[in-house]
Amino acid sequence: MANKVGKCPCCNRETRLTYHHLIPKKMHRRTYFKKHFSKAELQDGIYICRQCHSGIHRFYDEMTLAKHYFNLQRLLDDEQLSTFFQWVSKQRIRV
Repeated sequence: MANKVGKCPCCNRETRLTYHHLIPKKMHRRTYFKKHFSKAELQDGIYICRQCHSGIHRFYDEMTLAKHYFNLQRLLDDEQLSTFFQWVSKQRIRV
């Protein structure tokens, strides 16, 4: 997915955005996810900045992301991630 410019829904900065699969692609072939999510849901994602994207993957492994953080609201509601996103929002943007 090509990078685009816009407002990151996590840190609210205007910058280049990357595509984050809400259910990591590595999990798509597993039976649990095939049973509990439609193909469209498995492909769902959000455009977020690189810093937020890297932070999400630094805090949680792919299985945890897939089972617990499969939508934007769940990511934003997480205490650790919320604190991280607030910190990111104060960082200068390198374009």
